Amino acid sequence: MDREFLIDLFADFGPVTIRKMFSGHGISADGVNFALSLRAGLFFRADETTIPDFEAEGSKPFQYSTRAKTVVVNSYWELPARLFDDSADLAQWARAALAAAQRAKVKKRPKAKKAAAKKVEPKKPVAKKRPARKTAKKAVGSVGKAKRARRSG
Repeated sequence: MDREFLIDLFADFGPVTIRKMFSGHGISADGVNFALSLRAGLFFRADETTIPDFEAEGSKPFQYSTRAKTVVVNSYWELPARLFDDSADLAQWARAALAAAQRAKVKKRPKAKKAAAKKVEPKKPVAKKRPARKTAKKAVGSVGKAKRARRSG
């Protein structure tokens, strides 16, 4: 799906911001990402409140495969195909997806508070070990006295 198609699709919902993301686009409103348009289709943000609506329509959660396994992302569900032809109903689903995204945002704690919550003890300075000096025994005599006199002089 290209940008122009997505802008037309969400016309009844209201203004959306569409940014390139992964292999498609992220769709947001009011600074909150609530939908993903990927090669696999259009996915709306969902939570325990809205997932039953997606299940009733026969939709499935977003999933992708890695080399080792298939990962299911239960927070984004595929938009039912019938909504592509019903812009008023699509706008209602989009509002529900935005609300789910906003609820999820409220549940997350801001990163700054997380860091402040952790009590990190300051590191104690580590004393550097100095290598032991090797002193050479000097001959006591006229040569040693002359060198000492030059140093102090």
